[in-house]
Amino acid sequence: MMPPEGPTSSPVEVWVVVLIKGFDEAKQRLRPALGPAQRRELAERNARLALAAAGAGDRVLAVCGSEAAARLAGDAGAEVLLEDRPGGQNLAARRGIEHARTGGAGAVLLLSSDLPLVSRGTIASMLAAARRMEGPVAMAAPAVGRGGTNALYLRPPDALGLHFGDDSLEKFARDAADRGVRFELYESPDLALDLDEPADLEELRRLAG
Repeated sequence: MMPPEGPTSSPVEVWVVVLIKGFDEAKQRLRPALGPAQRRELAERNARLALAAAGAGDRVLAVCGSEAAARLAGDAGAEVLLEDRPGGQNLAARRGIEHARTGGAGAVLLLSSDLPLVSRGTIASMLAAARRMEGPVAMAAPAVGRGGTNALYLRPPDALGLHFGDDSLEKFARDAADRGVRFELYESPDLALDLDEPADLEELRRLAG
């Protein structure tokens, strides 16, 4: 295992792992507001944004839940890991971490593909903040309003277990305390909004003016 990165240590290689569901299965909770074609278009657009933003890391890995998602990620220049049997976000994240560790990653940033405001600059800023911390560290970008986690930096990549889902932020914090891993929040409006429910679309329209 590579030594943890800190202010006085050599930089470790950071992989950004983008978690992309199959486009036809994505955004089901938006059904009251959007039709199937609109949901697919939104999922594809957000995946492109996440892949472009992930370029702030040293390497980009996309864990994809469908062949269409894998083609999009490959066209964007990402390394692709296609799930033959998608099993949810935690399993996808675990597969991504294992692949990144095998490839020499010293740290990973797990990134949702549901973020309409994410940018390369946002991810670069989060990575810069994480690099300033010593020792094993976990840094989480909270999701607005639901106690979720939209991005999670881990150094080393297996610093914590995986708890994406309801109240994940609290679960990650508790896990970090149990393991003696430094846990920090990275508050960013560009990472806080994810598009899961019709109210999120309204918030996006409000922010867009």
